[in-house]
Amino acid sequence: MFPGSSMLRDTITMILAGGQGERLYPLTVHRSKPAVPFGGKYRIIDFALSNCLNSGLRRIYILVQYKSDSLNQHIFEAWSIFNPELGEFIYSVPPQRKLNGDWYLGTANAIYQNMNLFTGERKCKWVLCLSGDHIYKMDYLKMLQFHNDMSADLSIACMDVPVDDASRFGVIGIDELYRVNMFLEKPENPPENPNRPGQALVNMGIYIFNESVLRDVLMDMQAKKLKNQDFGQDVIPYMVANKYNVIAYPFIDENKKSKPYWKDIGTIDSYYEASMDLISVTPEFNLYDNDWPLRTYQYQFPPAKTLSHEGERIGRTLNSLICDGTIVSGGLVERSIIGANTRINSYSYVTDSIIMNNCDIGRRAKIRRAIIDKNVRIPEGVEIGFDPIADKKRFSVTDSGIVVIPKNYSFQ
Repeated sequence: MFPGSSMLRDTITMILAGGQGERLYPLTVHRSKPAVPFGGKYRIIDFALSNCLNSGLRRIYILVQYKSDSLNQHIFEAWSIFNPELGEFIYSVPPQRKLNGDWYLGTANAIYQNMNLFTGERKCKWVLCLSGDHIYKMDYLKMLQFHNDMSADLSIACMDVPVDDASRFGVIGIDELYRVNMFLEKPENPPENPNRPGQALVNMGIYIFNESVLRDVLMDMQAKKLKNQDFGQDVIPYMVANKYNVIAYPFIDENKKSKPYWKDIGTIDSYYEASMDLISVTPEFNLYDNDWPLRTYQYQFPPAKTLSHEGERIGRTLNSLICDGTIVSGGLVERSIIGANTRINSYSYVTDSIIMNNCDIGRRAKIRRAIIDKNVRIPEGVEIGFDPIADKKRFSVTDSGIVVIPKNYSFQ
């Protein structure tokens, strides 16, 4: 086995971060899915990038596409920490229509259009392909070592889910040695993991390729005029059918919980559910882990502050996450996540809600089960989340009743 440091130096990471995130609308009106805020101070992409940093991977390309302004700004401000003189880098790469004048047509096509990034001046032995819109903790070095030990051409990170739930994912069929012999995209009858009856192995969208194999497979499929736009639908089934050594890597969770945590937050309801978990007594996902720090942009705001006045004007925050710069002045916040530089004014009430940066909640306003995006001022006395009929006339409301107010919304 190669020393870990050598493997890390010989690996280039490609993060696919062009997701449009249509099902997260209206949070994705102005930004791509990886740029959506999460947990008060983070962006979704911060979790994959923190995994890279904690794993020792410092040669990173981020392939952006849809509404990438917010994401590019965040990458520049929060992640310009690598030293090119030491061979480290992080670059945002937009689609440049290099081949046939197309935008990125899928995960594999995005890599195909940018093969020059790892076959030219910055050569490597391994290519790690990640999604920029999943939340989890993972040491990629462990997977690299497994990949090398198994002499794999491609390793696919996977995790067990109950067979009854697996039809929502790409499902991997394996033998007893975790060699992949089948890859099915969202099958009606998922195959069981032979090592764990009742469970199915699902694709996590984390791949390690030998660089030479990745290049040859994409070029061969292109030369044969075979569809090679997506890894799950096209490239992996092709490699399995052509007897490449494709190995399933069982996910090792660095979250230190009994149940592995990996979230593809695809809908407003799942976003809300995952966010509310963070404020529970024992959350499934641990933000407070000094052994696995999560990095993001740190605003230069003062600490959060509560202010109480006379009578009922008591500033209180209960079972909530409150970010820097926020002032709770005579209002009550319960079971909520409040972003940076937000003000909660007197007699207002916020419960079971997510309020993002730079918002102002007016006096006597009441907010329940709502997601309020950045830069929104709620006028005095307005109620949100109490009258579904009235809310649906102005805002997006999910089937479960979560009200979503988009960024920069102006009350008229």
